[in-house]
Amino acid sequence: MSTIVPKIALTAGEPAGIGADIILQLAQQALPAHLVVFAAPELLAQRAEQLNIPITLEVAETHQIQLHQAGKLKIIPISLVQPVKTGQLNVENATHVLTMLKRACQACLDKKFDALVTTPIHKGIINDAGYPFTGHTEFLAQQTKTSQVVMMLATSKLRVALVTTHLPLSQVSAAITFRRLKTSLEILHQALRSKFSIDQPHIAVCGLNPHAGEDGHLGTEEIITIIPVLDELRRAGMRLIGPLPADTAFTPQNLAGMDAVLTMYHDQGLPVLKSQGFGEAVNITLGLPIIRTSVDHGTALTLAGTGQANTHSLQAALNMAIDIVKHKKN
Repeated sequence: MSTIVPKIALTAGEPAGIGADIILQLAQQALPAHLVVFAAPELLAQRAEQLNIPITLEVAETHQIQLHQAGKLKIIPISLVQPVKTGQLNVENATHVLTMLKRACQACLDKKFDALVTTPIHKGIINDAGYPFTGHTEFLAQQTKTSQVVMMLATSKLRVALVTTHLPLSQVSAAITFRRLKTSLEILHQALRSKFSIDQPHIAVCGLNPHAGEDGHLGTEEIITIIPVLDELRRAGMRLIGPLPADTAFTPQNLAGMDAVLTMYHDQGLPVLKSQGFGEAVNITLGLPIIRTSVDHGTALTLAGTGQANTHSLQAALNMAIDIVKHKKN
């Protein structure tokens, strides 16, 4: 879907966290998009008063499309279950968070919005409320009936994608199947072409084991699964290097000319990326039928309501979503 004014759905995240803070702070500037926030109006009003931020809240009308104006927020109201105490989690509001995500996701599926930008949620409190939940990425895959998606985080200098996401390390090896790895690379390759306008992506692929298995002496996943997948996709025309030992994959020499790095599990690649650009990176879910970007940080409960929360990652996530909408290829 291509529009002159990108229409962006924005979710306010965990109500006790900094989602409301950074949205209110970002809303103080004019933005090159039609921005609609899925949130509880009373939460935004309460947090604006705490932060001494002037804001005008208006219920969004679907027929009114206009650039965001500084100091105003268009909202789609999502009722809280219980009043919010800033910085204090409440299991009763887990249903509020899930309802907010479901409605925003569905609105994007219904083509009412061009992209979804999410602020942080708290996985633990949702699980404590009795809802199995491992993260935005998996939840949105389920809501859109997408069999496999790829999480990618990006800074201005580095893109890191993951084969597995929120799994215990004990389950990672079994999860890296031939099909899953192949599909992950295909999704990443296609996204680099369609969302980032890279005609011939060059991707570095990490091994799973230390020293990429050391020819089978430190593990056989590279020999049994990873190398056969890379060989097959190279024959199909993909530009891939690896499997690389993860401890040297991110050296300047190995990153030279690379458009992205595919790592096998969450903490193999993200510590490197976040050490380079934490607070300014963007989380992008690849493979969905909708565009979704997010911040790279958590709920930061201790910062909520203090005025110390940083908007850089939310600004970057919004800018990335707008850029993808404007430049994506059909």
